[in-house]
Amino acid sequence: MGTQRVMVVMGVAGTGKTTVGRLLAARLGLPYAEGDAFHPAGNVAKMAAGHPLDDADRWPWLDAVGEWIRNRAGTGGGVIAASSLKRAYRDRLRAAAPGVVFVHLTGERQLIEERMAARKGHFMPATLLESQFATLEPLQEDELGVSVDVAGSPEEVAERALAALGRLR
Repeated sequence: MGTQRVMVVMGVAGTGKTTVGRLLAARLGLPYAEGDAFHPAGNVAKMAAGHPLDDADRWPWLDAVGEWIRNRAGTGGGVIAASSLKRAYRDRLRAAAPGVVFVHLTGERQLIEERMAARKGHFMPATLLESQFATLEPLQEDELGVSVDVAGSPEEVAERALAALGRLR
């Protein structure tokens, strides 16, 4: 897979989207963006208060992420971490840049819960993980992307992601 593409590192909270996304960007020599930075302040406050976002909250965020993707698709590619939990959300991002590739980070629920409990300074409380799993619609066969298990170190996950991406046509 060429490095001209834009990759969205997706998955539920606690899967390591930021860490793995940064590693992929560094290894591919591409710019990285943190999808959480595109959330309006109201979304961050809502999540920090323990309330899950609804679709109405997500559309402006997805449009902002989509704009970044569209801009990067025209200028050499990039990597962005953005949960992209539903097919409709990914479809919206694909509408912004049809060649976008999704890297779905998956894993055992217990491992993800442990990682969420251990992280510090993030606005997303572990109590919202259940709503994330309830919302998640895994990648479908007709979607351009790969699924990668998050067991192991971030470096191992990034290596598995790069290997899987290399098999894409």
